[in-house]
Amino acid sequence: MILVELMYVISVVLFILSLRWMSDVKTSRKGNSAGALGMILAFIATIISIEMHRYDLVAIAIILGGLLGAIMALKMPMTAVPQRTAISHAFGSLAAALVGTAEYYQSVPDIDKFTMAVLSAEVILGYLTFTGSLIAFAKLQEIMSGRPFIYPGRRVISPIVFGSAVIIGIYLIFNPSSTSLFLIMATLSLLFGVLLVVAIGSADMPTVIAILNSFAGLSATGLGFILNNKLLIVAGSLDGSSGLILAIMMCKAMNRSFTNVLFGGFGQQQKQDEKGTYKSIRECPIEEAALILENANSIIFVPGYGMAVAQAQHAVQELSALLEKKGVRVSYAIHPVAGRMPGHMNVLLAEANVPYEQLYEMDRINDEFKNTDVAFVIGANDVVNPAALKNKSSPIYGMPILNAYEAKTVFVVKRSMNPGFAGIENELFNYPNTYMLFGDAKKVISDIAKQMKEL
Repeated sequence: MILVELMYVISVVLFILSLRWMSDVKTSRKGNSAGALGMILAFIATIISIEMHRYDLVAIAIILGGLLGAIMALKMPMTAVPQRTAISHAFGSLAAALVGTAEYYQSVPDIDKFTMAVLSAEVILGYLTFTGSLIAFAKLQEIMSGRPFIYPGRRVISPIVFGSAVIIGIYLIFNPSSTSLFLIMATLSLLFGVLLVVAIGSADMPTVIAILNSFAGLSATGLGFILNNKLLIVAGSLDGSSGLILAIMMCKAMNRSFTNVLFGGFGQQQKQDEKGTYKSIRECPIEEAALILENANSIIFVPGYGMAVAQAQHAVQELSALLEKKGVRVSYAIHPVAGRMPGHMNVLLAEANVPYEQLYEMDRINDEFKNTDVAFVIGANDVVNPAALKNKSSPIYGMPILNAYEAKTVFVVKRSMNPGFAGIENELFNYPNTYMLFGDAKKVISDIAKQMKEL
């Protein structure tokens, strides 16, 4: 039908525009709306194009899915966006895998070799992404420990499990009637997803989320070939390629390789002495911190996951506005892997109506720290640790960081001296220009703002 084809074309254009607009903070909301509209058009076009026998079941699925999605969108705090993204990947990949499974059992044994090859790849990717995303969700939600679980023989067991699934998939190309082997392939894929992500620590979750996003997109692309749905092929390709590009960018930001992220067990260092061996920690009273900020000409805020946990973004914006009224130049330095997913800090600060023009990526602002009076670090840890630049024995050595240590004065807001995701001490805390502000980030920043109003 011409109408259906036209709606599909419009949907593709909206998906492409969505990706383009969401790559910029200023147009991200417009990009989100474009993506949602594209999906609505794609859904309507699909309903029109296929012959359906049970509209009641489709209506029930739409209502239940819509209600669940609305509840998630309205009730989940912004701090839970990473785990919400992970669970969305799980739902999407499971849907693709189940449809692929249904297609297999409906078509067997009359499946040509190309279809069976695509079907095997689609099912393997779909099921491993499902369980992998569930584990990512559990780690981010702290249902299970965020530290990597390094089991004996991991480097042998995981490849054997995945390799066995692939070998079965290849066998099924030539012997599609072996339905029992198809079930074994699906089970091995589910198991591999668990084995893969359970051994990855929270420090690498931003990259893992991007990789799983890529897998989910590739699974959808394969399903598009199986169902002969051009839109699904295009949409899945966009999703898969964008996820892959984002994962590459995340790896580059951490100076890590794909294999190191997926199999390196990063973050497994011992934490038996969480107070560490800091020898020259200086704690700063709120009154003194307010006075230093009052007399500063320029301040760079460095947000991290601690700001998200404390939901301190609105307090930060309030303090920022107060400083600007006093003539202070305010900027925000955003590290690519700050938080628990790409763009996490941008989303939180946008929610607090921080002007887009004040948000700077690492490459654009790093040279400014040495000319800045105050670097105000809020809950960030590994992304400001000078060990990445100067300590060759550090597990994060070589990772690009925000050069907060170069500022004349550094304030670090933390609840305690516990290490960050990487499980190592932050050498910045020992620097002579660094002062600690212990406590809940929201309260600490609100107290500073209150004190400044009284000056």
